[in-house]
Amino acid sequence: NRRNFVKKLTQVGALGFLPISIFGNTSRDKTIFPDPSSNVHPNSFDLSSGTVADEKFWETLRLQFPLDTTMTYFNNGTMGPSPYSVIDAVYKKMMYVETTVEYGEEKNSRKLVANFINAQEEEISLTHSVTEGINIICWGLDLKKGDEVLLTNHEHAGGALPWLNRAKVDGIVVNIFHLGNTAAETISNLKKATNKKTKVITIPHIACTNGQVLPIKEIITWGKQQGITVFIDGAHGAGMLKLDMQDLGCDFYVSSGNKWLCGPKDTGFLYIRKEFIDTIQPYFVGALSEKEWNLVKPPSPSFTSYSATAHRFDFGPHNAALWAGMNAAISFFNSLTMELVEMRVKYLSNHILNGLIELKNDNIEIISSLEERSRSAVFSFRLKNMEYKKLYDEALNQHFKLRKVPEHDLNCVRVSTHIYNNLKEVNEFVTLIGKLASSK
Repeated sequence: NRRNFVKKLTQVGALGFLPISIFGNTSRDKTIFPDPSSNVHPNSFDLSSGTVADEKFWETLRLQFPLDTTMTYFNNGTMGPSPYSVIDAVYKKMMYVETTVEYGEEKNSRKLVANFINAQEEEISLTHSVTEGINIICWGLDLKKGDEVLLTNHEHAGGALPWLNRAKVDGIVVNIFHLGNTAAETISNLKKATNKKTKVITIPHIACTNGQVLPIKEIITWGKQQGITVFIDGAHGAGMLKLDMQDLGCDFYVSSGNKWLCGPKDTGFLYIRKEFIDTIQPYFVGALSEKEWNLVKPPSPSFTSYSATAHRFDFGPHNAALWAGMNAAISFFNSLTMELVEMRVKYLSNHILNGLIELKNDNIEIISSLEERSRSAVFSFRLKNMEYKKLYDEALNQHFKLRKVPEHDLNCVRVSTHIYNNLKEVNEFVTLIGKLASSK
């Protein structure tokens, strides 16, 4: 009735003023950082001063994130929380856009992404997700009915479904090969699975299920020797590992901002080596995709040519606020240096993994590779005496946030450690798993 409608409208109106009560005012210059004198504010904390085992540094860095202090977050592989500097950049840019009514991508984003992965600016397409980038390559490659695409047996839905969908629509053939326990075994399995019809090998840089780092440099080199296109799903690459497209020899690499880079959600990028840009047919186009087009000049409407760069795969303007946040995220990690980040996150992950091994409890079953070069900041395990969903719930009850892995019948849990974690959390988790593994 009318009275209830007015009441609800009043409630919605009250919620509409919530940002003002949080931020104090709507000035686009307003910062959301705590008091500038606190050690959370970037002016009071030197990100470049840390070392791998300096727990005081990493505990202070944790304050850069508005994380719930009652929860230990071991699920960065699903989504990375953003530090205050990223949130602040998004807020300020959004306020600028809303007060000036200007929009568009953040101009420096392509350059920052390119520098971050050692690529050229014209080789970068800004996307909304890893899956978007995968679809661009999947549908853009010149594949015919009967051509084979080879995937691993550890794919994420976003990595597998685009290819399965194209198989459904165009009749290409999708097959799989199994990851081995070592890099050499994985390469051997891959070679055995290829044949004359294999046109594409699409693999994760780091498997989302068990955190295994694939030997992509060797696979890329071998694929080129065979005339096979190799596409890398790097969803877990940017922000965990130091990336160098030139060293890896990649022709195609896709990653995201919302995982290990701790950037805004709904951000990602696609790298296409400039020599291969013209080999991918764009199917979704818009402003930024074109070089020349015409509707009104004689002789007739036409689309003469695409942009000469990977920008042709951007089919519309980007959210400037999100990309301002992405710029801040890259700057945050550049200040830390990716060399230090990679060492730290692996240091924590290895500490948990080795701790579980040292428990020498037969109920603990490690799913991930134990080979050093195949380890990342992600690993998976299960307990023989406890169903994996119950293990997840027991950990959550003790304030540890993990990820369940039902994919491909692995039925285990996944742990992913990042820069905001510390040894105290790690040791407490190992102790908990020891107790659960010994329970009846």
